[in-house]
Amino acid sequence: MVTYESLVSREDKLAVVGLGYVGLPLAVHLSKHFEVVGYDLKEERIKELESGHDRTLEISDNDLASAKMLYTSNPEELSRCRLIVVAVPTPIDKYRIPDLTPLHGASAIVGKHLVKGSCVVFESTVYPGATEEECVPIMERESCLKFGKDFTVGYSPERINPGDKVRTLENIVKIVSGSDPDTLTLLSGVYGKIVKAGLHQTSSIKVAEAAKVIENTQRDLNIALMNELSMIFDKMGIDTSEVLEAAGTKWNFLPFRPGLVGGHCIGVDPYYLTFKSESMGYHPEMILSGRRINDSMGKFIAERTVKMLIGLGKQVRRAKIAILGITFKENVPDLRNTKVVDMISELEEYEIDVLVHDPLADPEEAKKYYGVKLIKMEDLAGVDGVIIAVIHDAYRELGLSKIVRLCTKGASVVIDLKGAFSPAEAKDMNIAYWRL
Repeated sequence: MVTYESLVSREDKLAVVGLGYVGLPLAVHLSKHFEVVGYDLKEERIKELESGHDRTLEISDNDLASAKMLYTSNPEELSRCRLIVVAVPTPIDKYRIPDLTPLHGASAIVGKHLVKGSCVVFESTVYPGATEEECVPIMERESCLKFGKDFTVGYSPERINPGDKVRTLENIVKIVSGSDPDTLTLLSGVYGKIVKAGLHQTSSIKVAEAAKVIENTQRDLNIALMNELSMIFDKMGIDTSEVLEAAGTKWNFLPFRPGLVGGHCIGVDPYYLTFKSESMGYHPEMILSGRRINDSMGKFIAERTVKMLIGLGKQVRRAKIAILGITFKENVPDLRNTKVVDMISELEEYEIDVLVHDPLADPEEAKKYYGVKLIKMEDLAGVDGVIIAVIHDAYRELGLSKIVRLCTKGASVVIDLKGAFSPAEAKDMNIAYWRL
């Protein structure tokens, strides 16, 4: 079987399958110590990386230029690797059921090129049991090799926080698990080479899978509570941010805030756990309740905007609302599972003209996946209201005064979802301001 020593000496190669937000940073860090093959089935992604630029902005051009590895879309290169790390997306479908298509596809590709004595480690978020129940049988079928005898597997969940330049891969404790003690030792050695924060070994792959899936489930539930409180306080005429600031003076009050819950993790991972739970006959009421609240926030914000327009005596039909930001979080170009589109759809139901701007999002992706046309900042002038949906640095630097200038003269509406600006500042400008 492949060993840590054979990898360190570069006698054996390792591969990273999937060069997205998770796989590329991992491959770049590993390439400092091992012989690395970076594989992605998208040829355009390979060409982009070979040209020296990462559109996800997770890796700088300088770091990419200094990384010594082979980028390829040719799966044959995987047959030259003895340790293979799979880092592909695990989304949900339109029915909110786990979509394992990318994981199944990656398992089949890896299986077809798997050689005896190899190890395959998965980083994708899954429900407990998926690695051994879903991935292993596919690899056995495609490779004609026997799991446990001819190859082993491991699971080490990714903990990437897109756009975070402080809590990066090497600064986050890494959970590591293996199908046997030797595999656990191997993976601990490999990950230990790049993760300065340390490792946490689990007794089984299922424990590691479960740990990952509840990390974001916990965050999802806490944010759902804040969102529900925000709706309650809105009816009471109380500023939620001010309430949370006051409550936060207690030492054990958790600093969660309300907001749109999108992205590839928090808004998705809980459904992996609830899917597995329901397949075993248990209906997880609290988790799904939190999901319903968070998935309803786009509608709530859109309705709040309409009420504010009416309150100012503005005609709702054909009113113009500018939305600043469409990515799922600030300072990243990632559009996956963005909940801003829910808000856009709700506003359009009222026949409101919605104009969307985002300095980081790819216009082609926004059009392709959501049917949203991104426009230039100068084309936003003359709107009836602005929703600051994603507080990119560019919007923070713009300031509330310049954002308000996008509106028509007279009474105007500003919805500040992240509470980036203060009600006092807005009051001095004589605008209708509301924050979540």
